Amino acid sequence: MPVDHIRYDLLAQDALRGVLRNVLVDTAKNGLPGEHHFYISFSTTADGVRISHRLREQYPEEMTIILQHQFWDLTVSDDAFEVGLSFNGVPERLVVPLAAMKSFVDPSVGFALQFEIVDEQKDATATSEKPSETARPAATQKPARAQPKAPAPADPAPAADTAQPDKPEGGGEVVRLDRFRKK
Repeated sequence: MPVDHIRYDLLAQDALRGVLRNVLVDTAKNGLPGEHHFYISFSTTADGVRISHRLREQYPEEMTIILQHQFWDLTVSDDAFEVGLSFNGVPERLVVPLAAMKSFVDPSVGFALQFEIVDEQKDATATSEKPSETARPAATQKPARAQPKAPAPADPAPAADTAQPDKPEGGGEVVRLDRFRKK
């Protein structure tokens, strides 16, 4: 397979980290709307992660935090976020670079992002034999830790054999994917 000199995998991950950053900026300004809450998993060994020694001993490689009811002083910069959380009644201040992110889940709406932590210097010398599939939004991807099951959609899509006209009265043509599937 050809070598990807543009590094679309890294560009896609940066763009998705931008989505995460925008959500956190909005949460810092306005709080969490409705039933939204976040499960955020990150590597505790990544450069720039600042957590207490107690938490580092308890979570030597990866940690999942929940931003829902009891967090404070959420601040977001271009490349990291800081938040106050309580662990067993002990208040802690965490600093987490966006590059350390492993997953972001909002189970209230079934939204999830999964990231791969890439060492760009080491990865730049290696050639990719398959396209990256790790940094993409997918409600079916799960974070490293358990995630509450997202509710099923209220109005499931109609079955393929449901009698619906292929050409609505508005003039456009509705194309069903079933036409292109091999049977």
